[in-house]
Amino acid sequence: MNLFDKSLEIRFYHCNMNIKKYLVIIIVFSAIAGRTQSAYQFTIVKDNQHGKVEDQCQTGTCWSFATVSFLESEVMRIKKGEMVDLSEMANARYVYPQKAASYVRYQGKQQFGPGALGHDVINTMRDFGVVPESAYSGFLNGQTAYNHNLLDTYLEKMIQTVVDKKLNEDGQDWMMGIQSVLDAYIGPLPQKFNYNGKEYTPGSFRDYLGLKASEYVMLTSFTHHPYYSTFAVEVPDNWSKGQYWNLPLDEFQQVADYALNNGFTIAWDADVSEPGFSYKNNIAILPSEPLKKEEAFSKKYPEQSVTAESRQEGYDRYETTDDHLMHITGIAKDQDGGLYYITKNSWGEKNSAKGYQYVSSSYFRGKTICMIMHKDALPKEIAKKLNL
Repeated sequence: MNLFDKSLEIRFYHCNMNIKKYLVIIIVFSAIAGRTQSAYQFTIVKDNQHGKVEDQCQTGTCWSFATVSFLESEVMRIKKGEMVDLSEMANARYVYPQKAASYVRYQGKQQFGPGALGHDVINTMRDFGVVPESAYSGFLNGQTAYNHNLLDTYLEKMIQTVVDKKLNEDGQDWMMGIQSVLDAYIGPLPQKFNYNGKEYTPGSFRDYLGLKASEYVMLTSFTHHPYYSTFAVEVPDNWSKGQYWNLPLDEFQQVADYALNNGFTIAWDADVSEPGFSYKNNIAILPSEPLKKEEAFSKKYPEQSVTAESRQEGYDRYETTDDHLMHITGIAKDQDGGLYYITKNSWGEKNSAKGYQYVSSSYFRGKTICMIMHKDALPKEIAKKLNL
């Protein structure tokens, strides 16, 4: 997901916070003219295991950061609390050449860029494996922060030249240039590495962690395809035409609630360009009346009642767009009992909640594109409808 062209607020790329269970948290945000206390107060209902907040910096790789964070939680669940720090940039390194090859085969008639979706990480895990951060950070020459601006510019110009000049007619030699640029900017992928005193390959490390790509399900909810069937979600970053199960909206949210309440987490793809999505205020709401910036969140806003029809309308009008992936780790309630999803972002640790946001039920229903979870997180009656 590439987020560079969104609002000024989104460009902060920040966040993080170690959330304590059952702790009431009063959100406070800093305004230019002073400090205003938020009208929203939250109590943690369920907070599932997860790793630290990361910073994707100046890259369009939220799809990897969010899904890697999700997989780290999966390892903690599967291996009873064992923590692992997985490489986000290994997925980017695997996927860039695949996107380039696809772009050429489609004769330049699809998107090429840093963006992708969460299923691309699951597919990479299946086909290649996973790598710890200690074996592949994506930093070269003493770097400590990611900046892929030049890398993305070079790759886009190279791949467009291949299409324009039909360099593919001479075979696959053009791919050597793509690989060389990737090696120069984020490094060659390791074939073997040591981890806690043992040698692994990416595939054997995946197996050691207990991760199985076949056990993860991709879900969405739209009315323009039949329910309980799969389709390739029609968003530009779905370059690999990933298939997602289509659920009725109420069941889609039921699945999310059931998963979180039973110890699972969710890789979440959503629209974050809405006025009610406020990273600096640690909240995302879908107000039914205009949100006044001068009031910020010093008052509580009534929210929209989202239906399958209104959700579909927002998608078809491009009001709901495929902007950003994050990691939903738990559930909270506000002081009036309203439901919110605890969401871990990948923009660092510089907002007052240290990288987390509270996403309202209405926002989730209206602005989610799709999500990924373990198949055991599905309620049995819904899993049966999907033949899973």
